[in-house]
Amino acid sequence: MTCTVVTVSRSLAAGGEEIGFTAAMELGLRYADEEIIVRAAEAAGVSPQTVAEIERTPGILGRVLDAMLTTPLYPEGWTAGYAPSLSETKAGYEDLIRRVVRQTAAEGGVVIVAHAAGVPLTGTGGVLRAFVTASRETRIARLGRETQIEPPAARKTVDESDRQRREYLRRFYDVRKELPTHYDLVLNTDVLTVSAAVPLLVGAAKSI
Repeated sequence: MTCTVVTVSRSLAAGGEEIGFTAAMELGLRYADEEIIVRAAEAAGVSPQTVAEIERTPGILGRVLDAMLTTPLYPEGWTAGYAPSLSETKAGYEDLIRRVVRQTAAEGGVVIVAHAAGVPLTGTGGVLRAFVTASRETRIARLGRETQIEPPAARKTVDESDRQRREYLRRFYDVRKELPTHYDLVLNTDVLTVSAAVPLLVGAAKSI
């Protein structure tokens, strides 16, 4: 039996995107990463770039509030004609992304990468929640090789990505400390290559 939904959370430069995509191809499932952003943007009537910025940077909300309110999003409980406050607009867009994740999973047959998708799907049948990570130094060195940037810049990029990831988990799901037990499978790519990690993910998906 193969689970119908796999979520892959990942640290920057750990290889999660490549592992998730390759596993999706081997499992015959569709791959969703930017799809989450696009679908949320379509539902809200804004650009995918706006939703992506909202995911990454809470402060962007203040700068795009006017654009948001010209095409307001009305989550459950809101009615047309009601002008939401900044805090309500922020909550509305965060709730929208969470709902799109759940809807995408409900459709089945998908590998969802990023967006902390495993958190809202905890306890959902037929879902495998995986986390792909590596040590900070490994990821800094890998990012430097892949992007040809100097070590100080790679270090700053990795540290900022990790900070944003912690903030995302706190802001969207009130997760104050990420634990291995938030996942069914943790893959450390300090030693594991992508080609070695993919069969582990595929095998775990087929076992559920």
